[in-house]
Amino acid sequence: MNSDQPTYEELRRQALAAAEPRSIGVDTAIACDRLVRIFSSDGIEVQALQGLELTVAQGDLVALVGASGSGKSTLLNILAGLDVPTAGTASVGGYNLLEMSAKDTLRYRREAVGFVWQQTARNLLPFLTAAQNVAVPLQLRGGGGRGAAKRHAARVADLLEALGIGHLADRRPAQLSGGEQQRVAVAVAMANNPPVLLADEPTGELDSETGAAIFEAFRTVNRELGATVVIVTHDPLVAGEVRRTVAIRDGRTSSEVLRRTVTDEHGAESVSEREYVMLDRTGRVQLPYKFLEALGMEHRVAVDLAPDHIEIRPDSAQDPA
Repeated sequence: MNSDQPTYEELRRQALAAAEPRSIGVDTAIACDRLVRIFSSDGIEVQALQGLELTVAQGDLVALVGASGSGKSTLLNILAGLDVPTAGTASVGGYNLLEMSAKDTLRYRREAVGFVWQQTARNLLPFLTAAQNVAVPLQLRGGGGRGAAKRHAARVADLLEALGIGHLADRRPAQLSGGEQQRVAVAVAMANNPPVLLADEPTGELDSETGAAIFEAFRTVNRELGATVVIVTHDPLVAGEVRRTVAIRDGRTSSEVLRRTVTDEHGAESVSEREYVMLDRTGRVQLPYKFLEALGMEHRVAVDLAPDHIEIRPDSAQDPA
């Protein structure tokens, strides 16, 4: 028997360790581990999320991208407390999303997470002014005792000013442009100062110039208010403006682009970016289609272990003797 081979007990311990949820660091805002969401309709099951893994650090600004049906909107709805995963674990701001009661979910959606819809009409009450809309979450939260109304008014004014729309406080949504409505929506989402802000295609109904202004509002929330921001988007301009872009494909995180600012020897700054494929806990990776097509890879590939890397090659026509 080869002594280098692991024993049954060692393999068993490794399997059990892999099955245990990952520990969540104190600086982690969002942690999803092997997240699964299955929808059933007319006896047909559709697996929208297939063991998705994602970690977002506190204070990060992240874009989620992917084709229609990739699972990104399903993930966002779970993180917002609007849907419940079928299996796996998901934690946001210390809340375990699979173990929340109805009361916990209500509190979570009021205090722990803010949400901005793509459709501007869904974000605001049409018969209230901008200031009144922002005040609604504060009033629903309740409490505060004497002087609450004054503190609420101050909070509303501060948010509108921070987002550059203080002068629009007394206008109703119909009197605002689409971009102005979305900035008010961001203020509404941040009224109770949630640690996490989620947005579903917030620039989808806007032109590129207005979309850039909306994205600046998210930068303000992230930079000045300290919120962790996660944006689902099809807009390449938005995706290219964040430090981290996570691509979702077939219900799993498939790749990430990380960007950082570098300074050359002349003091000039530029943005450097690098794309990575994601490795899940079972060792699976999703290689970019363009790589597979370039080398004609399909069905199976040959894999070899080198001293400092793994080689992946198209499968040869004949197996080695």
